[in-house]
Amino acid sequence: MAPDEPSQDAPELQDDGLPAPDDRVESALLREEPAYAAAEVAETLGVPTAQVRRLWRALGLPDHGDARAFTDSDVAALGDLVGLVDGEIVDLDLAVGTTRAVGQTMARLADWQVGTLVHRVEEIEARGTTAPATAADDAVRLVERLREPFEELLVYAWRRHLAAAVGRIEALGANEEDLHSTEVTVGFADIVSFTALSNQISREDVGDLIERFESRCADVVALQQGRVIKSIGDSVLFVNADPVRALETAEGIINKIGRDTRMPDVRVGLASGSVVLRLGDVFGPPVNLAARLTNVARRNRIIIDAATADQLPADQFETRRLPGRPVRGFGILEPLAVWRH
Repeated sequence: MAPDEPSQDAPELQDDGLPAPDDRVESALLREEPAYAAAEVAETLGVPTAQVRRLWRALGLPDHGDARAFTDSDVAALGDLVGLVDGEIVDLDLAVGTTRAVGQTMARLADWQVGTLVHRVEEIEARGTTAPATAADDAVRLVERLREPFEELLVYAWRRHLAAAVGRIEALGANEEDLHSTEVTVGFADIVSFTALSNQISREDVGDLIERFESRCADVVALQQGRVIKSIGDSVLFVNADPVRALETAEGIINKIGRDTRMPDVRVGLASGSVVLRLGDVFGPPVNLAARLTNVARRNRIIIDAATADQLPADQFETRRLPGRPVRGFGILEPLAVWRH
């Protein structure tokens, strides 16, 4: 490499000799500089380089090849994972699966957090300062002010959700032979004609719309003691152990979103049965059926399957079978409309 050629691993410098804004923000967050290549991390931990790369990829972080991209904290974190495997607390596959779940959750959370700061960044840029480093400096200060309280909130929320998850497992242990599956009512809510709608409004408005949709759905689900499993673009998947509460959740979503003239129409499908619990997600026929039923439901209406209808108190609800129709993966299906007496 020529003497005046910059190192591949060196941070990009501006004309004033300072690191570029992206590098400065990253340094402010990580509070350390990368110093190790993957092979060096593997040697330090006493494991194959392939194992280090596998765990790193499971976190959802980019593979930097042979570049020195790992910090001391990276080495410590990977060392903790390796220690769990070496101590036979978990096997490598479980360690990778758990790491992947953490990585995916944190990636989405980070994107969401940064997205909420966009308006603040725009305010900084709108100041129209002449110094090119000012906006970056303000961004670094903003990140520093948010970092510690958000980290504390993150750990607190994790502990709270961990306690709730253990409680659910304990409840399963009292009633189920298989702790990996449970009987629930699955709900699937989605926005009607979202693709056409998203082509008519700005990208910023699309983002705001999705955020309002997800937050309102989450509020209603929590109010009925259910759990949001995931958001999939213009849809929300939730579960509830009580079919009546699941139906009340569906009604609440329609009232909070579909009945609001400022929001688009929605439709909700409910299906009950056994689902498999896996890394925070649920799998099984009720999940697929609930999603299919949304395609049957009319605007701002709820459609349920027979298994859900059979569990609803007859003195509170009335159901009506709809004409049979082909549903992908389920053959000819007769969904049911439902309403209160």
